[in-house]
Amino acid sequence: MSTPDNPLNQQIQLFIDYLVNEKQLSAHTIDNYQRDLRHVVEWMQNESLASWELLRQAHIRRFIALRHRNGISGKTLQRNLSSIRSFYQYLLREKLANNNPAIGVRPPKVKRKLPATMNVDELNHLLTPSSDDVLDTRDMAIMELIYSSGLRLSELVSINVADYLNNPNELEVTGKGSKTRIVPVGQMAREAIDHWLEKRAGLADENEPALFVSKRGKRIARRTVEQRLSEQSIRQGSSHHLHPHMLRHSFASHLLESSGDLRAVQELLGHANISTTQIYTHLDFQHLAQVYDQAHPRAKRKKSS
Repeated sequence: MSTPDNPLNQQIQLFIDYLVNEKQLSAHTIDNYQRDLRHVVEWMQNESLASWELLRQAHIRRFIALRHRNGISGKTLQRNLSSIRSFYQYLLREKLANNNPAIGVRPPKVKRKLPATMNVDELNHLLTPSSDDVLDTRDMAIMELIYSSGLRLSELVSINVADYLNNPNELEVTGKGSKTRIVPVGQMAREAIDHWLEKRAGLADENEPALFVSKRGKRIARRTVEQRLSEQSIRQGSSHHLHPHMLRHSFASHLLESSGDLRAVQELLGHANISTTQIYTHLDFQHLAQVYDQAHPRAKRKKSS
């Protein structure tokens, strides 16, 4: 097992300090970097490699191959490689290494899992108010807004009342990488939010700026939103395990299916790379394939006698 005073760990710690102080990355991202690099250190010690300068591309390939044989998923291996590349970029910048051995190493291909979505009828049922309770009113506004604007959970909970009142028709939100974008707010979402604002004053602390607050009057936590949406879907008799991202996925899928405008959906979702948005074209194709199978006279399978 590696020790804190190990030279390998000392340079990792310098890298982590850089990520915290200069890059100001989230605690979750920092933990991933530390975990990924700790696995590399353990492997290096087993291979009697005492310095980061000794690592070559062949070593990285062997490390990734070993983890793949041990059942580590392709997605995790992608992140492992990304962590190693970023670490070596730092070492090169600090002149603590003379090459980046992770460059050119590819992980096993990852089979892309299609995101779960709800169809329009299911969403219409889910978004039909069943109670005028203050928390149910808040939950309805949350669900309407996510589905209306394709928000990430982190973007939703960071919205303040002033952000909405400044222009109810659109919101400026801050997404991944501290990038801001403007998203439209649909009529049904505005009506649900306005109904919530009528009740919010009786729940929120006097100086709380957050648009959505918990029953304690403070800005609502992500975990609370996840729990409440799950409970709402159960109460509505939904067959889905509802989570905030499912509403975002449904927003993207329905918008792309109706418009066919991949670039517009990319901008509305705040995706840096259009390849991330392209996953929704597969969902759209699945729908088209089902219509084809049901409607085309030569697509229908013969019934077994």
